[in-house]
Amino acid sequence: MNRWLTRRWPAPHWPSVRGRGRTDAGALLLTACVIAVVALLAAAVPALLRAAADDAVQDTVRRAGNESHLLVHADWERDAGPTGGRLRISRLADDVDDLRARATYTLGPDLDAALLPSIAVVNSPILRITDGNLPRTVQLTYLADDLGGPDVTWIAGSAPGPTIPERSIEIPYHGPPWPVQVGLSEADAAALQVGPGDRIPAEDDHGRDKDIRISGIYRPADNADPAWRLAPALLRPVPSADGPGTTRVAALLSRESLPDARLAFDQDQLRRTVHFAPAPDALTWDATTTLASQVVKLKASSGSSAARDGSLKWESQLDTVLRDARTQISAAFTQAAVLLAAVLTATVLVLLLAADLLVRRRTPALSAARQRGAALPDLGAELIIESTVVSLSAAAVGLALAHTTAPGASWTWTIPVVLAGAIAGPTFGTLAAARASRDRHQPVNPAARRWILTTGRLRRAAVEAAVLIAAVAAVGTLHQRGLLPDASHGDTGELTGDLVLPISAVALGALAGALVVLRLLPVGLRIVLRQALRSRRPLAVFGAARAATTAARALPLLVLVSATALASFALVVGATITRGLDDGAWHTTGADARLDISSDVQDATPALAERIAAAPGIEQVVAAQVTDSAPLFTESTLFTPRLVIVDAAAFGRLLATTPLPDAPALSQLTAPGPDPAGVPALVRSSTGDLHTGTRLQLSRDNGPTIRLTAVGTAPPVGGAGDVVIVDAAALAEAGLPAVPNTIWVTGPGTAQAVSDSGVPAGIVLRTDILQAQRVAPLTAGTLRLAWTTAAVLLALGLLGLTLAAAAGAQERWQTLTRLRTLGLRPRDARWVAAGELLPPVVVAAVCGPLLGALLAHLTLGPLELQLLTGQAADPATVLPWWLLGLTGVALVAAATAVVPVEAALRRHDRLSEVLRAGE
Repeated sequence: MNRWLTRRWPAPHWPSVRGRGRTDAGALLLTACVIAVVALLAAAVPALLRAAADDAVQDTVRRAGNESHLLVHADWERDAGPTGGRLRISRLADDVDDLRARATYTLGPDLDAALLPSIAVVNSPILRITDGNLPRTVQLTYLADDLGGPDVTWIAGSAPGPTIPERSIEIPYHGPPWPVQVGLSEADAAALQVGPGDRIPAEDDHGRDKDIRISGIYRPADNADPAWRLAPALLRPVPSADGPGTTRVAALLSRESLPDARLAFDQDQLRRTVHFAPAPDALTWDATTTLASQVVKLKASSGSSAARDGSLKWESQLDTVLRDARTQISAAFTQAAVLLAAVLTATVLVLLLAADLLVRRRTPALSAARQRGAALPDLGAELIIESTVVSLSAAAVGLALAHTTAPGASWTWTIPVVLAGAIAGPTFGTLAAARASRDRHQPVNPAARRWILTTGRLRRAAVEAAVLIAAVAAVGTLHQRGLLPDASHGDTGELTGDLVLPISAVALGALAGALVVLRLLPVGLRIVLRQALRSRRPLAVFGAARAATTAARALPLLVLVSATALASFALVVGATITRGLDDGAWHTTGADARLDISSDVQDATPALAERIAAAPGIEQVVAAQVTDSAPLFTESTLFTPRLVIVDAAAFGRLLATTPLPDAPALSQLTAPGPDPAGVPALVRSSTGDLHTGTRLQLSRDNGPTIRLTAVGTAPPVGGAGDVVIVDAAALAEAGLPAVPNTIWVTGPGTAQAVSDSGVPAGIVLRTDILQAQRVAPLTAGTLRLAWTTAAVLLALGLLGLTLAAAAGAQERWQTLTRLRTLGLRPRDARWVAAGELLPPVVVAAVCGPLLGALLAHLTLGPLELQLLTGQAADPATVLPWWLLGLTGVALVAAATAVVPVEAALRRHDRLSEVLRAGE
């Protein structure tokens, strides 16, 4: 009880605090700069990623196009008449407007704010045009928005009107085709070679003729009007929209002709749909979860598809698009967290080394204060006050700069750095003061000395085993769990408890590898020393002896190896993403350029290919017919792959000149197949269900189906998951000649050659795709962070080297100066100093990059880098050996420069002071 009553609060001696601060101002300023810089990086990165996350959501929605639209369908009211016929309901356009209003009201405020004004689309079934030899189709379409529909100028004829002047009339169910007036665009009219007053001869799937009358030819006022994107055939013919070799045109209905279109088809054949397009600028990452859940609720509340009433039936992939965006953003957040954890680990080690250097300088002063009666709590309080002020002030400066750079910066990631800066110095200083005043003597009993030595070894082994176990557990958890957040915790962008261990896998792995090197280095140096003792080179003996003596210091080697390994890992991440973007661009285009030929000039595709091939700088030109969602059937299911009809030999030569994987199976397309009645085909299935020997049937209009037999695996084409490749000559022999609509071009002169083609075509350049991927918000941010992390870690490694050299400089040069009294020349002293400094640096320069490459091999797979590169699978790990070698060379060069600098600073040391040291 009396002990508790006599205890007092620590009483700092403020003059001592100020005096130590002035004396060691340089070291404290260095610590503050390290904390400020790392705090700036750690606080700004999450805020910058959040801003990039909003841009990424908007970019993803824009790229999704119509797939991100929210659709709502509703059946028409029955038009049965009182005498058993069908009524012409003149207010159908008003019903469409009512459907738009009802759907908008059902959205709710959150969705309504995130979506653009609705656009209603009424579509007829696809009809076959019966004249001509080309397979062509036509569809009747009505568009309505808040302004009544997209503006057009009637350059010939007039807008479609009603067939009869009566507003209401009843017609029999099985009467003659009911006439309907439509308008055509200039391109569609030119393709069909029709004008006002002509008719479009068409029939439905049952062979029933339709009476479609052209009232006028229009020109859109604005081709970029969002309504046209929902029906592009209203502007120009769309190739392959209804199967290989087909061309679709669309006819525009007006408010007046819409009732006639209803009568021209059966009761439920005219479908009305309201489209809600997202407003990308209104979407943020924080709102995606709410919006996706509301879309799911709308789809769950949809009326039954079997119900023939006016209930709303919702359909959308917006929730999937938003989830994919959140998945990509979550992966970017965790990838950034891995890199930040690496920076924080190296920073903490450097701060520990800086604290150790500071305490070494202060040990005489602390020992003197202790001998004068200063209590350990008082000394500890003084050191804590000093380090806390320095750490908090530096962190505040870093946070202020971070808020200036990225508003909304977070302080969470700065906590480890501030704690290390505030605690390391006082802890080391208090222990040094305690050792200086400890009256414990070395025991005389050998068994007691062995016990003390064994106890120290066991403690060190326990710490090392704990780090190794944690590293193994972290890597195992990373592979089993991955880095994406658990959906049950909600994706908030903040780290949850289950993510801390896998995110720390790389940092713990580097630390564990550094501990292994720390164990092996003294053994190697002792072997070198034994070999040096047998030689006749005294300088080698002195250098090896000094290196073996200082090898027991753990912090310098831990800092060097860990920082070098983590910097190498960051370099590997940056190089892998860069190469993955390039490979993704190659897979997207399939060549240096891809031309998607317009349907109205596809007959000129072979001549265009020959003209491009003759241009300078062109290596390969291959023409093919590429059809997305081609109707193929297996024995029991519909298979809608990307069908590529191409010259197999030419396509193989094209692949051989690109970084794309070769496809030796292409040679089997021209060889006799196992099924004489089937055309050989290469098949790629995203599910892996289709294997060699699978039989497929290709359906086509106005002709029998064509049998295909899978003889091998198809190479990826344009990033599609399902691909079927058929040789053009073999398919032509089966009765389906190819109509090329795609040209692949390779060679240094590709860009100039395709730009001078002079043919209406969509030109996709690989360099444009690559540039678009590089400037994507998350990809660009992660790449910048990887390179910045590598630079910061290399700087921390060099700083750690400098601090380690400074910590042992006094002892090193005292020994060398004493050796000079025995005849060692100054030049030889520098060689001995280099022999002491270089071994751990060379080991770190060699082992650090190798350890970083090993960590990349073990952890890059679960990092989900393919979500950034746009590849279907994990990108191949790329080891930039020249950058890794440059990292090691930088360390060795810095260590080499330390020796002459130290020699220049120590050349004025007096020999008498060195000889009296320790008296």
